[in-house]
Amino acid sequence: MSPVAVLVAWQLASGTGLLAEDELASPWRVVTAAVDVTASGELPEGLVVSLLRVAAGVALGLAAGVGLGLLSGLSRWGDHLVDPPVQMLRTLPHLALVPLFILWFGVDETPKILLVALGVLFPMYLNVHAGVRGVDPKLIEATRVLGFSRSERLRHVVLPGAMPSTLTGLRLALGIAWLSIVVAETVSADAGLGYMIMNAREFLRTDVIVVGLVVYALLGLGTDALVRRLERRALRWRPAAVTG
Repeated sequence: MSPVAVLVAWQLASGTGLLAEDELASPWRVVTAAVDVTASGELPEGLVVSLLRVAAGVALGLAAGVGLGLLSGLSRWGDHLVDPPVQMLRTLPHLALVPLFILWFGVDETPKILLVALGVLFPMYLNVHAGVRGVDPKLIEATRVLGFSRSERLRHVVLPGAMPSTLTGLRLALGIAWLSIVVAETVSADAGLGYMIMNAREFLRTDVIVVGLVVYALLGLGTDALVRRLERRALRWRPAAVTG
């Protein structure tokens, strides 16, 4: 009931004048604006553009994060060579790289995709690395006794053992991906949900701004729900996953 109460209070504050329309539009105006931008095609077009950017950035970030995480987690030399520079870069706020990315790559799709990819890379790397290193050493020793080859050990023990941590990293990475695309599209874009929000700001259309923010929130919740469903299916072998 709490979300309903918030909406009722919001509508009452707007209707009584306690909340000015130019500061925050009423819920009814937000709904009307959502219908208008959907009917005009502005919202669907911006949504498709943002989804394509996020998909490309997530794919790139997943490939780099998982690959580097496996390399550093499975190999001592890989750990020495890969982990220090990745940890150093991780301390940099990747959203602060927007000005440099614009200088290096211009204002086309490349900086936006790279910003999303960087946001995805670090949580995936950390969780894959931790998942691989966190596999029970007794299980590894048992595979040696049973005569498993290195590839069999990796396929049957290490990767399944690292899967819970990897999926947790994926949930974190997708949340950061949406945050990254919001920043990227509000700084340098001529299309997308972020561009729609910034264009609405120029005309003080707080109703359209709220529509864009709600869409971002729904996309984040939707992708998180998909990963949680994947997690339940992939981890059915774990008692905690079944009972939870």
